[in-house]
Amino acid sequence: MTAYTDLLAHQRETEALAQVAGRLGWDQETMMPRGAAEQRSEEMAAMEGVLHARRTDPRMGDWLAQAVADGPVAAAQLRHIRRSFDRATKVPAALAQEIARVTSMAQGIWADARARDDVAAFLPTLAEVIRLRREEAAALAQGGDLYDALIDDYEPGATAASIGAMFDRMRPRLVALRAAVLGAAYQPAPLQGSFPATGQMALSRELASAFGYDWNRGRLDLAVHPFSSGSGADVRITSRVAEGDPFNCFYSTIHEVGHACYEQGIDPAYALTPLGAGVSMGVHESQSRIYENQLGRSRAFTGWLHGRMVATFGDFGLRADDFHGTVNRVQSGYIRTEADEVHYNLHVMMRFDLERSLIRGDLAVADIEAAWNDRFLADFGVMVDKPSNGMLQDVHWSVGLFGYFPTYTLGNVYAGCLHQALRAAVPDLDAQLARGDTTAATGWLRANLQVHGGLYPPREVVERACGSAPTEGPLLDYLEAKFRGIYGI
Repeated sequence: MTAYTDLLAHQRETEALAQVAGRLGWDQETMMPRGAAEQRSEEMAAMEGVLHARRTDPRMGDWLAQAVADGPVAAAQLRHIRRSFDRATKVPAALAQEIARVTSMAQGIWADARARDDVAAFLPTLAEVIRLRREEAAALAQGGDLYDALIDDYEPGATAASIGAMFDRMRPRLVALRAAVLGAAYQPAPLQGSFPATGQMALSRELASAFGYDWNRGRLDLAVHPFSSGSGADVRITSRVAEGDPFNCFYSTIHEVGHACYEQGIDPAYALTPLGAGVSMGVHESQSRIYENQLGRSRAFTGWLHGRMVATFGDFGLRADDFHGTVNRVQSGYIRTEADEVHYNLHVMMRFDLERSLIRGDLAVADIEAAWNDRFLADFGVMVDKPSNGMLQDVHWSVGLFGYFPTYTLGNVYAGCLHQALRAAVPDLDAQLARGDTTAATGWLRANLQVHGGLYPPREVVERACGSAPTEGPLLDYLEAKFRGIYGI
């Protein structure tokens, strides 16, 4: 057997075990009894120990030195494996296991603190998570920027400097658009009424099917914080239900279906290899956001959704002509995951600045709540009323996902470029969406981006799909055209 064949066989088992570890995380969020949290943290740590040992196996260094790439697919496999090996060998095994153990425990501590609006109960755990992630970042950065080392986990090639520069270019146009929209004479009516959970979940399943989710390889469950999990033949999604806010359920479902369809759309030949998963979180987010927003919140698709909601819940007091504005209503709300498209990236930019300061040591953990509240007031003009609407709202910091937040806006930027190219490729897109038919749109995304998995680097796969390098311009142009149209400004 060649070195390349040996390496891929070893990697295939590692990828399979990583899927098992991911399933433990899915279970923790959906099915696990609360009393199992401490045991689950030990299980997760044990799995991480096994995975770290495999990822740093000395034989991998020998195989990588000897392996010869026979074509672009093999070259991409080697690129991913070499990068993973280089990063894994820099992190001590004991540290990798401790991070897995602590973040598993931290998730439950955060959830309890969030439910009780008790920041003090979470801060010691958060401090420990940050200490461990800073230690890991120092091992990876080897004298470089700690936050850049963490970003590279989620968006290879991106840096805080490049992301910060992009955010600086975006912020003035977003702030100006927000001011124009909130000051407009016309303001869409809010959705009112009660929408039973059973009906919401039934329609969520219909929406998932409409966007091409393969139920033979997936399932839908409830979670506190919606997410997608898995790849290949087992890709699961979650949503959440509030009877007074069905949009939360519907658009969380569509968002997670975007993630899931990316994983389900990858070439099956790449299964259980480094190419068999989404290439970065920014590219992943481009799929969830284009499904949710450019497609799911379009005037054409919301016309179809209005009909399905009337059929499911009866007349709820909004005409079809007004429904599109209600779905896209702009408000200065507290919650990132519920934010409209105008505000969403401002939420991300705030978190990017705060977590970069935490990792760099410029902001003490004890001061994070005050820093969050001050920044939120400055950016959104509203005082945070309780921690669950403030620094305790997101799960990310509890599980150590520092460097993850900026990929949400990167995903929006990529989605803006993809949407522009999709519109050019499918000129009758609106007519199809008005029938609830996303086949052409999702098929174009699958053929031009999703099928490649990890074959190309993140920006390259977007550029190949769009025909030009990604920039923030198409996203901002789309937002301005859409919301100036809705609000008559």
